Amino acid sequence: MNKTPAALAQYSLFFLTAVLTAFGVSSIFRAAPDATLKIFYMAYGVLAFGEALAMLFCGLFIRAGKPAVFWFTVVILSLNILLSIFDQFGWVDLLFVLLNAATLGLILNLRKELTPQ
Repeated sequence: MNKTPAALAQYSLFFLTAVLTAFGVSSIFRAAPDATLKIFYMAYGVLAFGEALAMLFCGLFIRAGKPAVFWFTVVILSLNILLSIFDQFGWVDLLFVLLNAATLGLILNLRKELTPQ
């Protein structure tokens, strides 16, 4: 197991991928009293899976040294933070925002290591 700070950022992105996948699965299998609400939950689950794939991509390629991957990761994490704040906000949202903020802070602090020029 690699213990460099860049590896920690990569593992943090993988953890976010797992969290988003769990959100997607729980949303898809959530019981709904009517069909319209069930479609809404399924759409949310599909979007969570799409974001999980984006996080997986970021985690796999963040250490490749490509600035485009670095900035894509920053944008995705920033959107996660902003969009979570402007929704109904609870404890799960707070933990998700803190996890994204910690990962974003780590990645921004490692900018020179992750995007060597």
